[in-house]
Amino acid sequence: MENLVIIGHGPAGLTAAIYAARAGLSPLVLHSSSELGQLDQTTDVENFPGFPEGIMGPDIIKDMHKQAERFGTNFKMTHVRSIDGDSPFTLAVDDGEIQARSIILATGARPRRLGLDSESKYWGNGVSACAVCDGFFYREKEILVIGGGDSACEEATFLTKFASKVYMIHRRDELRASKIMARRALDNPKIEIVWNSVLDEVLGNVSDGVTGARLKCLLTSQTQDLPVTGVFLAIGHIPNTSPFQGVVEMDDEGYVVIEEGSTRTSKNGIFAAGDLHDKNYRQAVTAAGFGCMAALDAERFLSHQG
Repeated sequence: MENLVIIGHGPAGLTAAIYAARAGLSPLVLHSSSELGQLDQTTDVENFPGFPEGIMGPDIIKDMHKQAERFGTNFKMTHVRSIDGDSPFTLAVDDGEIQARSIILATGARPRRLGLDSESKYWGNGVSACAVCDGFFYREKEILVIGGGDSACEEATFLTKFASKVYMIHRRDELRASKIMARRALDNPKIEIVWNSVLDEVLGNVSDGVTGARLKCLLTSQTQDLPVTGVFLAIGHIPNTSPFQGVVEMDDEGYVVIEEGSTRTSKNGIFAAGDLHDKNYRQAVTAAGFGCMAALDAERFLSHQG
């Protein structure tokens, strides 16, 4: 019987583990390779507090893991298949079952991708899904944003603070964004929208990273190359919540719904932390903050349970 099981190995799950372990709960962290967090696939991180010279994303995860382990966290690599019952819960995993008095869900979300081989090849080396994280690296450079919704307009507008020019690539002939967000993008002199087009290939090389992008016009099937150094995807995220369907309340997009002002879910004893419920910020530091909150909420829950 575990006091607390944390599902996920990103900044939210590991921060929760650090706090829970220091509270004497001896948490068990369950994770699969897909639940190591987006930081594990990120190169330079320059906006995480405490690292004035920057740090590699995987190094943050590694150090958090060591810190959690130091205070008594246990780790197990496995897939969580399902969660049944009320506290104590039964978790079905690869090699059997685990009983837990409380659970923190911290499996995060993943950026929706186009599925191009070149997209994967240059991911983290010129291809990104986070303008706030990586926009700083593109001062006075030309870049492009894929998408036509509110997120794409917001990211493109944000990137004009750094880039000399931002192309927005949209597969339709009008933006899907709200009128106010669309107007901001359309009126920005640094943004040029390429209509009825899709990204066909990311161009580049190993030493320089991204050096261009090949676009395909959906009306004529003709291609054109743009000399950009950065490609930003703004076509949405997919929360990693499929094993928890029917266990806790979720919205139409599959994000876990939490009680305002806490990390409590609709199921008593189950808490959520990070990008699997946070649509707005999606930053490592905010995920870590939610992890701290979830650990404190879980500790209080267990205390009330005696």
